[in-house]
Amino acid sequence: MSVYEKLKSLDITLAAPAKPAAAYVMHAAIGNTVFLSGHIAKKPGGAVWVGQLGKDIDTAEGKEAARAVAIDLLGTLQEACGGDLNRVKRIVKVMSLVNSTPDFTEQHLVTNGASELLGEVFGEAGAHARSAFGVAQLPLGACVEIELIAELA
Repeated sequence: MSVYEKLKSLDITLAAPAKPAAAYVMHAAIGNTVFLSGHIAKKPGGAVWVGQLGKDIDTAEGKEAARAVAIDLLGTLQEACGGDLNRVKRIVKVMSLVNSTPDFTEQHLVTNGASELLGEVFGEAGAHARSAFGVAQLPLGACVEIELIAELA
């Protein structure tokens, strides 16, 4: 099953990539490796998904937010692939920043929202190395920010 057939079966439509909010680009490549800038969580409709895990957002909602970030990352990755996600050879690394209270310790479970979706979409090629950090704050008060590194064919 192609990546696009898998996205369709998951009822996922990719949006156009976001524009940079500051002095950076949304993706950069070295050889066949593409680096995607951090994407913040947005609710359906495009509003920033604001909140802090352990305070006003629970792990389940944070996981939904991380999944939403992964969908946005796929839109940017599609652009970085020249419009063809079937060129993705492997998702190499995911780094997740979770806006959380000092006593919140489930950043890894929040990040599973993104990791699980990447596995669903890319199969074995979606298995990746990963880091998940708790941070005191993120741009615009977002609850989750994720960046990604992929290898292209």
